[in-house]
Amino acid sequence: MPTLHIRNVPEDLYEHLHRLASSENQSLTAEVLVLLAQAVEERKRRGTQKVVLAGLRRRRFVPPANVPDSTKLLRQDRKR
Repeated sequence: MPTLHIRNVPEDLYEHLHRLASSENQSLTAEVLVLLAQAVEERKRRGTQKVVLAGLRRRRFVPPANVPDSTKLLRQDRKR
């Protein structure tokens, strides 16, 4: 299994991670792996959401050029 070394971790972040690990009764390594996996999944989800939203934007309804504006039609109808 590959090993990942992280240098220059800010002291407050390290302490926070250590507290999280203790509260979950896990080692610091296990807790960091859980958090890292969650972050990767969140990034994947955001990427998928971006693709879906881009598809929705492409499929937006655009009326043909020769169709009159609905507000003008409503105003004309109210004047009758």
